[in-house]
Amino acid sequence: MFEVLDWQRVADPRAVVRRAVDELRAGRTVGFPTESSYALVASGLNPEAVDRLHFMKDGRPEPLAAAVDGLFGARKWVPRLSPLAQRLARRFWPGPLILHSAEGMEGGLADLLPAGVRQVLSPDGSLRLRSPAHEAILDAVQLFAGPLVLCENAGATSAELQQQSSDRIDLLIDDGPSPSAQPPTVIQVQGKNWSVLRPGALTTEQVAQQSACIVIFVCTGNTCRSPLAEGFCKKLLAERLGCTIEDLPRRGFYVLSAGLAAMMGGEAAAESVAVAHDYGADLARHQSRPLSEDLAAQADFLIVMTRGHLSAITEYYPRLGCRPRLLCPQGEDIADPVGASREVYQACAVEIWRHLEPLVAEIAEG
Repeated sequence: MFEVLDWQRVADPRAVVRRAVDELRAGRTVGFPTESSYALVASGLNPEAVDRLHFMKDGRPEPLAAAVDGLFGARKWVPRLSPLAQRLARRFWPGPLILHSAEGMEGGLADLLPAGVRQVLSPDGSLRLRSPAHEAILDAVQLFAGPLVLCENAGATSAELQQQSSDRIDLLIDDGPSPSAQPPTVIQVQGKNWSVLRPGALTTEQVAQQSACIVIFVCTGNTCRSPLAEGFCKKLLAERLGCTIEDLPRRGFYVLSAGLAAMMGGEAAAESVAVAHDYGADLARHQSRPLSEDLAAQADFLIVMTRGHLSAITEYYPRLGCRPRLLCPQGEDIADPVGASREVYQACAVEIWRHLEPLVAEIAEG
């Protein structure tokens, strides 16, 4: 008979997690709550424990996944995880998404697994990655010194898990019914493309929206330099993709700009609007916005104008979706033309355009 620990009544949740980790280290299996179902978890270094997860009472095999604590943990399993897969992981994890990838696994944790474990976890050379949205299992993944494997179809409630898997479980952490009865959506990622292997809590529309590449240009007030960079980037990217600027979101690209000290809803500087028009870019409807923590966390490309901007973002924005970088690859600042003559704005535009041309080629590949 397995033991049940009530997560809602324990005095010290960390003690429960430590107990679960001790069980996993000893080669036993643990049932954890997640946002959509209960999951059975075992050490990936213990073939016998993994076999207990893999086969149901009637002998039918269950799909298994590598348990990770987010994108950083996923890279341990798939060192060359594609930019698209990383994007989906950042935006949906922890949560009801299972990434299915057959690319970039070489040199990852799967290479260290016993042959029998690797065979059931990755029978066709692909791998499922799961980062559930529950404190208990995420803390256990971080605390456990080794790979963890989970069976993600163990039951929507603890009662279902006990009924279906009583012979496969040694310890159960019970947190009541799962918030959602829908299973995680399984998304297969191949290069720049994705497809739904199994429908679930995330809709196709949600995945399509969040799979887009987000480019953000940042300056101080978001009225001069970053609007120019946004407008120029949209024009160059649309030309490269052979579409209109309006079609860029449909092609999977959102190009935005923001300011570290910007007001909400301000117009672009008149000189910037005029100079942008000379290049075929339209800033007439631009509205300034401050860079928020959520926006910075979603960016796939976060491009700043000066070293001061770079330092400020690194210091004040703890959650970043990517590593911020200067627009000038040589590390030089793009000087603020605010209050200067039309000629200064024109010189600024020339500099921004020159640095954008190679950058747009990189963005188009992202």
